[in-house]
Parts: sequence; C-alpha cells; structure tokens
Amino acid sequence: MFAKAPIAKHALVIEYTGELIPHEVAEQRYPIVDGEEEAPHTFVLQLDEDRVIDANVGGNDARFINHSCEPNLEPIVIGDHLWLVALRDVAAGEELGYDYAIELDEKHTPAAKRRFPCACGATSCRGTLLRPKRTPQSAASREARRVIAARVRALLADGL
Repeated sequence: MFAKAPIAKHALVIEYTGELIPHEVAEQRYPIVDGEEEAPHTFVLQLDEDRVIDANVGGNDARFINHSCEPNLEPIVIGDHLWLVALRDVAAGEELGYDYAIELDEKHTPAAKRRFPCACGATSCRGTLLRPKRTPQSAASREARRVIAARVRALLADGL
C-alpha cells in the first residue's frame, strides 16, 4: 500500500480491523504443522496477551500493508482497537510499512528465521520478520505511543 497523500507524523493512518478472537481460536484456525503454518498467509495481529485480530474475517485494507525493517508506521493499541500510526512524516506515493515484529516462543534459530524471510529492501533489513528477542522499543515508537496516549487521555477528559 502506498500513501495517496502526505501523512503527518503521529497521524492515525488506518485501523487494523477484523474479528477479535482469543489466541486459542487463532491457533485452531491456523495450526502449525511440522514447524510450518498450514495457511501460507494469515492476517492475525496480537491485540493484547489474550486476544488477536483476525483480518481474514472482516478485515480491511490495513491487512495488505507490508512489513518493513525501516517502518514508517507503528501498530498502537487503543482500547479494543489497533491503529497503524505514522512514526514520521510520510510523503505521498511512499510505501507504507510496519515491523511485523514476530516473536516466537521458541529460540530464533537460523532455521526459524528462514521460515519468516524478509525482502523489504531496507538498508538495515535483518532478513527475517522475526523481531530479535529482548529488543527495546525504538525512540520513534516510544514517542508515537506517548503522543497517542496523551491524545486519548485528552479525548477521555473531554468526555468523548
């Protein structure tokens, strides 16, 4: 997906929509057999520790935004919703991308990394969709979360 118009830093770009389901339901829908997901493409994003959003059911165009190791968007949870927020100003025509940041329960071995290859083309591409374990959030991500949290608090204080 590409930006049709310029997008301002910290703008709510698009909500990631779909059916809100428990992790256990997602695991039943999209089982892993012999270390591989049966379905080659799933559009499931974690909302919180207990639930995921399955964009295969009721999802919108947000599910087509690609991974990037140099993202210009950040997924941020607001209540029961997950929004993709601009980490910086995005130019019209620029491809939109966020770090899928997949983290497996198991060790991220070379074989596991090969199961989740990345071809984003970024100069800092790590070659995998897997997020290195125990990696701190970037400064841009922390700032975006702080700004969005302040906006939500202000809206709630205004009774919206």
